[in-house]
Amino acid sequence: MQWRSLVLALLALRLAGHALLWLAGPSVGFYQQRLRAFVCSPAAAAQEAASNRRCFPDGLAAPHWASFLGRAWGGSGSGGSSADRDGSLVWSGGGDGGEDDEYEQRYSRAFPLQLRGQLRDAARSMFAFGYDNYMAHAFPQDELNPIDCRGRGPDRDDPSNLNINDVLGNYSLTLIDALDTLAVMGNSSEFRKAVKLVIETVSFDTDSTVQVFEATIRVLGSLLSAHIIITDAKQPFGDMTIKGYDNELLHMAHDLAVRLLPAFENTKTGIPYPRVNLRTGVPSDSNNETCTAGAGSLLVEFGILSRLLGDSTFEWVARRAVKALWNLRSNDTGLLGNVVNIQTGHWVGKQSGLGAGLDSFYEYLLKSYILFGEKEDLEMFSAAYRSIQNYLRRGREACNEGEGDPPLYVNVNMFSGQLMNTWIDSLQAFFPGLQVLIGDVEDAICLHAFYYAIWKRYGALPERYNWQLQAPDVLFYPLRPELVESTYLLYQATKNPFYLHVGMDILQSLEKYTKAKCGYATLHHVIEKSKEDRMESFFLSETCKYLYLLFDEENPVHKSGNRFMFTTEGHIVSLDKRLRVSLWQDTFPEEEKKAEKIKRNEIRANNSISNCNRVPDERRYLLPLKSVYMRQIDQMVGLI
Repeated sequence: MQWRSLVLALLALRLAGHALLWLAGPSVGFYQQRLRAFVCSPAAAAQEAASNRRCFPDGLAAPHWASFLGRAWGGSGSGGSSADRDGSLVWSGGGDGGEDDEYEQRYSRAFPLQLRGQLRDAARSMFAFGYDNYMAHAFPQDELNPIDCRGRGPDRDDPSNLNINDVLGNYSLTLIDALDTLAVMGNSSEFRKAVKLVIETVSFDTDSTVQVFEATIRVLGSLLSAHIIITDAKQPFGDMTIKGYDNELLHMAHDLAVRLLPAFENTKTGIPYPRVNLRTGVPSDSNNETCTAGAGSLLVEFGILSRLLGDSTFEWVARRAVKALWNLRSNDTGLLGNVVNIQTGHWVGKQSGLGAGLDSFYEYLLKSYILFGEKEDLEMFSAAYRSIQNYLRRGREACNEGEGDPPLYVNVNMFSGQLMNTWIDSLQAFFPGLQVLIGDVEDAICLHAFYYAIWKRYGALPERYNWQLQAPDVLFYPLRPELVESTYLLYQATKNPFYLHVGMDILQSLEKYTKAKCGYATLHHVIEKSKEDRMESFFLSETCKYLYLLFDEENPVHKSGNRFMFTTEGHIVSLDKRLRVSLWQDTFPEEEKKAEKIKRNEIRANNSISNCNRVPDERRYLLPLKSVYMRQIDQMVGLI
């Protein structure tokens, strides 16, 4: 009979596969992936997802998402489960492919459409729970205290409390920061309501001293994003137009930016002061030291404002600051430090890395180029990226090949390139996403896997992690989005279901460890899981947004045909022709010849010389990183 012939053929194939694996030796992980692909092909996976039938060889354990669906995986207990360090389920038993086979059992299966829809809805519910509680218990104050169910504003009693006062300006920060998330999630009625509330109730004429960087990325950026969404003729997110809207958000953005401009005055280098009072300007006792990211990550928002208004002032001051910092880089290494004196140009902090103090500086060199098309931005980014690869990168040359330690980016002295310490911080988890934008996908896969391994160990990312001691140096986790952002961008680049599993792990951890009575709270201690009564605005503007988009394949961001870019605060901006009309050469006439414009097709050509083509097609449906290397990274962080 035909079915008997088919069974015998499959049995023969399986035996041949085992013989091949035995002969393969150290490269077993990759060949296991190939065999799994044959046993459960993409076509079969799609059929399984549509019919809710499993597509797994008998004897293999269920993937870890079976428990999320709230039911046991089919069969009567072949294999079991045990709690891992952060309490999620790790399935065991049944596998016959060696110790590395655990990773393929856990991650390399098709991801059911039903589960994906549930996770999309869970991400939307997460946002709604935080947003609704903010509106009920905290608005019009800046932030929500999710444990006490109260609002939080600037700390008037302690002006030195910069952790609070740098961010909170008494301008309904969380509401403003969440505007475009409402649109991305398709909630037009609440988006319109929120915009009207901002227009009617928010004023920047307030006696608040805020950090220029935070006010720019969280408030200015969101106002501009929402304005662009409202005025977009294509309306990709549904009808987000507002009757009688007269560019009020753009006018508010202009008002805020004017209040930030004094930071750029009376500075000998052109690098801005770190803080301004929104009513009186730069405080008399202002610090002359600022971080590179804070001073050099204003170009996207200030550039958008200039080009929408037709006023080059804002882009000019932001671009001048970037050039001033760039000209202070080391002649030997090409690296920048993390803290500089704005009057002398002396590097106070000589540490060069990818985390706090430098992260968004590199990000905005590339994103400014993508948005505005100025060639010099790409040239600066390309030179910076070469220096990063030459001096910060450690480990084997290739992510998925060869021997040696996994690739890792460390903190070094900007002048010598010598290692300064053995920790990295959670902000660095943004970098794989940036690597995706330039096409260096292979390297992004390895660095992302390292941060995900830390997440698996603690159910969160500690603010600072010591890779030598395999332990956190700074133990809190303030609901940061960087790992989610990189996960989302890697999924968009590879369409590998592995990243859907990662996103689900992150979502589950957030629900399990950070949910409070009235929102989601900062983890004060990632090991003990104690909470701190604060929900920062970026949780709604970024963390929830990227989780939602990861699971919402049909979102207009992916299907409308428009091209979008996310700011460093996660605010969405369409790549609009209006933003590619340069104004600033009128102010920098000597730069005009250097600033040769690059057309959109040339942008794609520049990115096409990337490493994207080095990702084999067969790995689109398998593990992005070979099992042996994934296990190596887990060992590196003390997970196993």
